Amino acid sequence: MAITRKDIEHIAHLARLEVSDAEVPAYADKLDKIIGFIDTLEQAETAGLQPMAHPLQMSQRLREDAVTATDQRDHYQQNAAETTDGLYIVPRVVE
Repeated sequence: MAITRKDIEHIAHLARLEVSDAEVPAYADKLDKIIGFIDTLEQAETAGLQPMAHPLQMSQRLREDAVTATDQRDHYQQNAAETTDGLYIVPRVVE
């Protein structure tokens, strides 16, 4: 697939980029190479392969799921205009 000047201008417009006439051939060449690489990847045989999260057989180190912050709701709500049962009371804005 050949990238045309019109394609470059359209992409630049969508991306809100200013591309000069001198830059268009360079962008077209780079985009052609990217699309060519994608075409090469699409030819790879992937039938029967399991998806993987990481290319190496590794396990992720996880931290212990423990509460580390203290409950300071009452402290934070001291500055609120109105609260009830730990909830902020605000004026109705939609009738």
